[in-house]
Amino acid sequence: MSVEAAPSASALAERAAAARALAGEVPSPCVSVCRIDAGSGFCEGCLRTIDEIAAWRSLGDADKRSVWRAIELRAQAGFLAKP
Repeated sequence: MSVEAAPSASALAERAAAARALAGEVPSPCVSVCRIDAGSGFCEGCLRTIDEIAAWRSLGDADKRSVWRAIELRAQAGFLAKP
C-alpha cells in the first residue's frame, strides 16, 4: 500500500499563491493526504481546517482565495508537519 506524501511547506505556499492568482475557477487544495493534526487542527496535506474542508464546495471564488491565502500563511509559519 502506498501512502501519499504531504507537499513541502514551500511547495504548498507556492501552490497557494498560484491558485489565488488564477482568473478562472479556484482549484481545491486537496492533495489526498487527509489527516487532521491533533495539535494544530489543520489537515496534514492541505493545511485546511475541518470547517474549511466541509465548506469548500459551497464557497464562492473570493472565499476560496481567502482559504488559499490562509493556507499560504500557515505553510510559511511552519504548520506543515515535517517528514
